[in-house]
Amino acid sequence: MKIKHYILLTLFGAFMFSSCESDLDVEIRDPNITLADQIFTSAEAYKQALAGVYANLSLSSLTGPGGSNIGGLDAGTGQYMRGLFNLQNLSTDETIFTFENDPGIRGVQRNSASPENVLLRGVYSRAMFSVSLSNEFLRQSTDELLQSRGIGSLGDIQTYRAEAKVLKALSYYHLMDMFGKAPFYDETTEVGFTQGEELSRPELFDLIEGLLLNSLEDLPAGNSGEYGRIDQGVAHMILAKIYLNAEVYTGTPRYAEALSRSEAVINSGYQLVNDYQFNFLADNNSNGAQNEIIFPIANDGQTTQNFGGTTIIIQGQVGAQEQNGESLGVNPGGFGGLFRLRPQFSEKFTLNPLFENDARNLIITEDRPISLVVTDPNTGYITTKYSNRTSTGGFGSDRTFTDADFPMFRLADAYLMYAEAHLRGGGGDLNTALNYVNLLRERAFGDTSGNIVSAQLDLNFLIDERARELYWESHRRQDLIRFGLYTGNQYIWAFKGGPSTGTSIDSFRAIYPIPSASLATNQNLTQNPGY
Repeated sequence: MKIKHYILLTLFGAFMFSSCESDLDVEIRDPNITLADQIFTSAEAYKQALAGVYANLSLSSLTGPGGSNIGGLDAGTGQYMRGLFNLQNLSTDETIFTFENDPGIRGVQRNSASPENVLLRGVYSRAMFSVSLSNEFLRQSTDELLQSRGIGSLGDIQTYRAEAKVLKALSYYHLMDMFGKAPFYDETTEVGFTQGEELSRPELFDLIEGLLLNSLEDLPAGNSGEYGRIDQGVAHMILAKIYLNAEVYTGTPRYAEALSRSEAVINSGYQLVNDYQFNFLADNNSNGAQNEIIFPIANDGQTTQNFGGTTIIIQGQVGAQEQNGESLGVNPGGFGGLFRLRPQFSEKFTLNPLFENDARNLIITEDRPISLVVTDPNTGYITTKYSNRTSTGGFGSDRTFTDADFPMFRLADAYLMYAEAHLRGGGGDLNTALNYVNLLRERAFGDTSGNIVSAQLDLNFLIDERARELYWESHRRQDLIRFGLYTGNQYIWAFKGGPSTGTSIDSFRAIYPIPSASLATNQNLTQNPGY
């Protein structure tokens, strides 16, 4: 099922679910207008409702790209993938946002975000809305309700339930990673405005792990189902992520499990696409990249129009002076030079002449200084990693809203996670780890000229290689924290902590504050230390 092509048609019922999270202000229709028994009338209706749960990752509302179904948030601030990009990328050495007076931007990209920051509220509320939608789907798909509605046995709906569990686990994973705590709700929670009990990071870890392990046997094998749908590979990938970061989340390393789950992903039938940039083009759902992308977030210029996802990324890549939007498949001026690269990231490609021939080096340096003035879009290098052009040179279906799906998880990441877990004592084999890294290097360089030997494969190499392979894919902040480089002064980048030269940031900044709006509406939530 290529959800992106008809997602708006199928999510009608799902967005009429009532929220049971008191810390949300979700603008939805009266649930009494259309009763659940009138929606869930067939197995196909359940599939349509499930598409609505997926849709929450792509859309900001049902009223068009300018609307938001999270009260008090504009369409951009409340979009799931835009929020994830902001918090995971803007806060690091990867990128800077030109219009720093936009609400919340300065606090995030200078590592000084407060509980009142609207970008934090957008991410927290959207993730909790995803939890709410998943819970409502599970609530409406019990065996008892299926029998009472004359639908019969679970059948395919058991698979749908497993997908909903993974979607819930995914949002709780993002909350655990960025905020460290979240309220607990499940399908047994009484519908209404219930104040869920606070879960700590270790408690969230156990919840996420349990949801994923519980769903596995009911999911199709990796890369065997419909594009865009959750399969076992997605569940294995999230498990690999939480195990790789377990020492950060719980204080207990679990690198052996991280390696095992990375291996499970690698053995799930996914394949690297021959051309690196195919992963980020308008036809990445059909050009071969669909076999590398383990979980995409749907973007379609006609049916999933929104001001987040790859639309903001591609439009934001367009340089103010270059006006290179045409080459990226959008309007010439894009969004006026939104995004630029911080010097420390650019240097991972530019300092060593070896990387001049690296296919991942999609940086524009000509007529630009590497140094940055935040408000001057003509300073700093820019990138053309994502594009609304196709692999055959065509254009996406719209010049404003893009067709490129966002690759939340890719096989390449599993290769790098295996190597890291091995180096951190998780077992496995050095030659296997080296081979996985060199497979990525051979794709990047087109031959073996960029290959490394075992003596070069260490953690310092891997953190830089992850930057080169996975930049702008919303992993960087998590990676820097795991490597001990985010807070403190061991690694300084431009505007880290505020000044243009960068400075040390306090250790409590490794977790974002709980938004004030959530604290105000759920008395069980407590603020993170330092805020």
